Amino acid sequence: MTPTASTTPAAAPPPATAPTPEPAAGRSAIFRIGIALLEVDPEVHRTVEVPAEVTLAVLHQVIQEAMGWESSHLHRFTINDTCYGIPDPDWDPAWDLGDRTHDEQAVTLAQLFQVGQEADYVYDFGDNWHHTLSVTALTTAEPAVRYPRCIDGRGACPPEDVGGTPGYAAFLDALADPDHPEHADRVQWWGSDQYDPHHFDLDATNTVLHLML
Repeated sequence: MTPTASTTPAAAPPPATAPTPEPAAGRSAIFRIGIALLEVDPEVHRTVEVPAEVTLAVLHQVIQEAMGWESSHLHRFTINDTCYGIPDPDWDPAWDLGDRTHDEQAVTLAQLFQVGQEADYVYDFGDNWHHTLSVTALTTAEPAVRYPRCIDGRGACPPEDVGGTPGYAAFLDALADPDHPEHADRVQWWGSDQYDPHHFDLDATNTVLHLML
């Protein structure tokens, strides 16, 4: 259906929720952000520290690397009821549909975040992995520490294209039971009968994160 044009201009992104933090003693401001993958068992979460001056596009990369995703699907942030991500190049402001995706490369964390705030991050619109982002602290960069970094985590990221939360649960059940009717198919799909949903390697995660900036 062709969208109906409107004479009302599209709404601009909301104003910043917090001013850019002032770094202490010349050091950069750092946001501590919790990342929780919703509706999975066992639980999967990470806690990362990210410079406040980086863009939302960089935070997307941090989430992908910290969680263990492969960045092979689309994603979207929702912050203060506004969507951010990779804009549709064909989007027409005259449509005024209220669902515009703003450019994640055009805004920094300092412009959008404040301590106590939560945001939604969705990865893979097919499997529909929802993550809650919780801004828990604003600190200053420690000398000799490389950012972004992960300071805590639990649980392995689900395999890509496993079928979302119900598919992941079915995958775990079938892989763990040699007598399960889908065991052989799941082993063939995964390439192994070994998968530890509790596994998380903090050092390996930081090795990857430290290559980013």
